[in-house]
Amino acid sequence: MGILSFYGIEDYAKVLPFFESSASSSDWNLREFAQYFFRKLIQKHPNEMYEYLLKLAKSRDSKIRRFVSESLRPVKENKWLYRNPEYPLSILRYLFRESAEYPRTSVGNNLSDLARKLPELVLEVVENLVKNGDKNAYWIAYRACRNLVKKEPIKVMDLLKIDEYRYKKKVYQRSDYSRD
Repeated sequence: MGILSFYGIEDYAKVLPFFESSASSSDWNLREFAQYFFRKLIQKHPNEMYEYLLKLAKSRDSKIRRFVSESLRPVKENKWLYRNPEYPLSILRYLFRESAEYPRTSVGNNLSDLARKLPELVLEVVENLVKNGDKNAYWIAYRACRNLVKKEPIKVMDLLKIDEYRYKKKVYQRSDYSRD
């Protein structure tokens, strides 16, 4: 995948089928390498990869939809997405009602990553997801808040319309933050 990504910097059209095939593989490692190395193509050809990722976001294959979300996470190779958050968000919006758990988890994680540097933007996205009324959108909103709840637990619980937020072993309860 690494060699393909370097080749793809010069001629991306020839390597896209290999990335798409790898993204739908039954081999988890191959899928992970595919999204990791695909970020090089996004950096070099953001406009072309934008159109390609939009197309893939509508795939029937849940592994390919997860590939889209993972490729757009604002990790080390994609720090530039913090300066242009509309780039990933405009593609992720196609996945905000995702019914399959595998890509839905990735979308929630992606938003949680964005929240580290753009909390107000993600709080706005969360608010819209909750208003959406879709159970899958709500699930994504809840997962997106796992970093936000550490700093603004009451605000997060208000947005999610809950009195308790649980993530892994940590529990945030509204009553812990009330001033009686």
